[in-house]
Amino acid sequence: MSRRDERSEQDDVAAGAVYRIDDLAHRSGTTVRTIRAYQDRGLLPSPDRRGRANVYSDAHLTRLRQIADLLDRGYTLASIKELLDAWDTGRGLGGILGLAAEVEGPWTDEKAVRISRAELAERFGGAPDETAVADAVDLGVLVPVPDEENLFLVPSPQELAVAAELHAAGVPLSAIGDHLRELRGQVEHIATRFLEFTTEHVFAHAIGKHQPPTEADAVETAALVRRLKPLAQQTVDAELARAMRLFATRQLRRHLDFDAPAEREEEPRSVLIQASTIRAVERLVGPEQVSAFVTAAAEREVQSRTLDTLTANMRENG
Repeated sequence: MSRRDERSEQDDVAAGAVYRIDDLAHRSGTTVRTIRAYQDRGLLPSPDRRGRANVYSDAHLTRLRQIADLLDRGYTLASIKELLDAWDTGRGLGGILGLAAEVEGPWTDEKAVRISRAELAERFGGAPDETAVADAVDLGVLVPVPDEENLFLVPSPQELAVAAELHAAGVPLSAIGDHLRELRGQVEHIATRFLEFTTEHVFAHAIGKHQPPTEADAVETAALVRRLKPLAQQTVDAELARAMRLFATRQLRRHLDFDAPAEREEEPRSVLIQASTIRAVERLVGPEQVSAFVTAAAEREVQSRTLDTLTANMRENG
């Protein structure tokens, strides 16, 4: 390269028109090695050729800053490539990022708090239980704070408060953890069904089934997500309140002998259950809930057999 070409390139760099790779790395806060890795992955366009030198433009600098921002948001490089490809084909990165932020953002008004190991022990009876703490970390109820051995982040203070109240009422911590695992599986099933339902009847009209969303599609869908976020929780809250009232009333009447007169005249009957079965139920729901669990299981079996009988009768009469 002649001195004249070198001076021209230096002037361009000073004016912000083009950058050598070292300059680009410095301005973007990354490394030369990372820039080349992004090029190999297709995340960053190839540089322009000026004589014997490769030069980069402001577009490359903007792209590097976009990648850094997406990495900070928790996206993988593979996901970032999909988003940037969508933007490059004119589908709009802003709308897609807005949709992603709406979906991946909080679905509750709760604010995470921090709690020390000593505060945690105090809330749960004063005696530290490392097994229970490890179980809570495994469930995500507690999240260890990096470089802080005795400090935890609590994503849902409400969930931790419920656990503390149950423990104060006499429920073992191990039973609370087992119950949360079971409950979480059931709630995840409800969430899946709600998303399938809304996708079929709502989102399918906003986003095409066989093509990525346009900028307008993404903006419209983000607005829909924002509107629908509270609906799932409101529905579950209402149905849970209805079910709790129904079954709690039924259980109270059973324990207080408020059943119909004809049922009260019957002598109570004892049923023998194998000790291994009782132990299995205790591990599943806790010692205090064995009676309620066995009763509920028996009622479910009766209902199932009654339904089978009715179905068979309908088929015979049909």
